[in-house]
Amino acid sequence: MRLSFRQSLTVPYVVLVLGVAALIGLLSYRTGSQAVNTVADHLLRETVGRIVQAIDRHIVGSGAVLEAAFPEGMVAPENIETHFDEMRTRFWIATSLHLDPNNYVYYGSRQGQFFGLWRDSIREGELRVKIDPNAPRSLYRFTGIDGALADPVLETKIFDPRERPWYKAGEIQPSYTWTSIYIDFRHAELVATRARRVLGPGGELAGVVATDVSLRQLNDFVRKLKISDRAFAFIMEMDGNLIASSRSSNTKILTDGSSHRINVSESGDDLQIAVFERVRQALAGPPMDPPRTLQFTAPSGHVIELAYDRLNDMAGLDWTIVVAVPRSDFIQGVTENVIRTAFIGGIAALMAIAIGLTILNWVSRDLKQLAEVASQVGNGRLDTPIAIDRHDEIGDLAASFRQMQYRLQIDALTKLANREEILRSINDRIYQHRRKTDDTPFAVFFIDLNNFKFVNDRLGHDAGDKVLVEVGERLRLSIRSGDLVARYAGDEFVVLANDVGSVDNARKIRNSIEKVVGEPMKSVDTSSLAGIMLGAAVGFAYYPSDATTAQQLIKQADTDMYARKHTSKARL
Repeated sequence: MRLSFRQSLTVPYVVLVLGVAALIGLLSYRTGSQAVNTVADHLLRETVGRIVQAIDRHIVGSGAVLEAAFPEGMVAPENIETHFDEMRTRFWIATSLHLDPNNYVYYGSRQGQFFGLWRDSIREGELRVKIDPNAPRSLYRFTGIDGALADPVLETKIFDPRERPWYKAGEIQPSYTWTSIYIDFRHAELVATRARRVLGPGGELAGVVATDVSLRQLNDFVRKLKISDRAFAFIMEMDGNLIASSRSSNTKILTDGSSHRINVSESGDDLQIAVFERVRQALAGPPMDPPRTLQFTAPSGHVIELAYDRLNDMAGLDWTIVVAVPRSDFIQGVTENVIRTAFIGGIAALMAIAIGLTILNWVSRDLKQLAEVASQVGNGRLDTPIAIDRHDEIGDLAASFRQMQYRLQIDALTKLANREEILRSINDRIYQHRRKTDDTPFAVFFIDLNNFKFVNDRLGHDAGDKVLVEVGERLRLSIRSGDLVARYAGDEFVVLANDVGSVDNARKIRNSIEKVVGEPMKSVDTSSLAGIMLGAAVGFAYYPSDATTAQQLIKQADTDMYARKHTSKARL
């Protein structure tokens, strides 16, 4: 076929421009896919980390409850009756530490005696006591730590604590232990029990102290996680029994009316079952550094991005946390952008190659920068700047990245730095000190609000949120330029103070913080909290004499805070 001169110029030109458009689409897709891979990996790991932190906050209090009920080294009484009032006071304090979920603490002796305290609320409680091993337990209702006991109600059945699973588990373990998770039939929710043996004067076993931990809050936390429209998460034991799931229930009612735990393989959710089978295969393989991410194709044909971590402790806890997201949730925006770019390239077939190449460089440069920023974010550098100012889809993607970076660094309620950001800042400060770029000493302050639970319980969680915001603002306004304040968790704050100079200066800063936080609250009316002192206990750790890592500094400051809190309570 003979081509005209015009056709000879037009056809190669159109083919060239269409090739450039195809190349743009290919580069856009490849770069976008790389950015998606980095963001997906980081988001999955960060979400697994959030769940691990939630589990840690949920169960770590159980150890403190047992320690308050029977401090390590305290000799068990030979007869509960002779230590009745003392044990009642200790158990009341123990259940006050974490009323939800640790509202029940109890002790069984080797002779078959039993002493337990159940808290219905901050004021109401019930003592469950058995002095005669051959008699049933007596139940005493009362109000307040020193409230008068009502007439006892005798149980109809003989309760022998020595035959209970928590006692049998605790008596054979040298330290803390967890019992198997079971269903509390009164509330149809999962419960785990943490137990510890208590020794007699000669170091022999005298009994076992235990506390129940409801897993309802943990299940609620997982259900409320919002990652994407089709993402889900679940926590399971190694045998596949569900502890919490955002996609299905963890218990079911049988035909006889009894409750039964659900295994992931029995959940009836094909995608959740497929993820479980893939994670089980991975767990059977060689161990890897957690949390681990992987990709697989489900039987439905969906490509799934998932991350998992295995959480265990010396007491026998062994749980697996799984987060899964269909890859299409991540890649959808990139695919749409590629189609749009190819369409524009087709229409632009009559444009000059120079303009096409300019557009190519313009697009690829910013996408490459986004990929590099995403890689930095994936490596933990959340403050990496994005120098992109555009008003198209790439600009929207850049804005989304900036918003993601901001949310990863900032606590949503107080607008202060969050836990990850303060840990990163402390690590950066330690690195500067070691490199001698700034070798002046610094200090980390750990702040825990006093009696904050009473604000939530009596004034409501909205009032509690206002108190947290006001305290955060006070701390922000009171610190020096160059210092950093963060909300660490719940009612806990952390301050990184640079250039402290000496331990005495650190003590002065601590006193200043306690004074600032201890002033009356302006955001809420605290008149109904008469007799309850708010304020805060502040502990600090001095670098480098107290600790040499961020985690050690936080732990030392936390320990110092608790010592100061206990000293303050002793003075009161």
